[in-house]
Amino acid sequence: MLLKGFYVISKGHLNLAFISTWAYTDADWGGYPDTRRSTSGYCVFLCDNLLSWSSKCQPTLSRSSVEAEYRGVANVVAELCWLRNLLLELHHRPHKASVVYCDNISVVYLSGNPIQHLRTKHIEMDTHFVCEKVARGEIRVLHVPSRHQYVDTFTKGFPRILFDEFRTSLSIRMPPAAIAGAC
Repeated sequence: MLLKGFYVISKGHLNLAFISTWAYTDADWGGYPDTRRSTSGYCVFLCDNLLSWSSKCQPTLSRSSVEAEYRGVANVVAELCWLRNLLLELHHRPHKASVVYCDNISVVYLSGNPIQHLRTKHIEMDTHFVCEKVARGEIRVLHVPSRHQYVDTFTKGFPRILFDEFRTSLSIRMPPAAIAGAC
């Protein structure tokens, strides 16, 4: 049913051999003034369609921006694993690794380095989880410049012009004026 509906929104042609998944993820660091908890957000794409998104306050305090960003990466990797498993149940094995775009270079390096450092011990579970998926070839974590980090709209405030530009990049369109606000 998912793929049948997806066929319709994909403008009529769906080639199962070329379905790809990718995601953008970002986090602020200590953005909640009262608790200093971080907000992480992600958006997941199936082909060119925004399929899943999230923006949440992280349940624990992060001691560094790398830790906050890495928790965000772990969340989106879990979402991508769920989506890949769903595609497998629908008898489609993804032909390549899902790509996660992150604007923190340290997180990108950490995701491909299974050696634990003293500074990252406190995020060990997330690190092992992501590194395992990278080692299996299921996930690739790549750097994206901040100017192309569209999920920033989930974690930061932006001027209207930049917000509208990022919203368009997420394939989100404003409803027609006739139905805006209608139930």
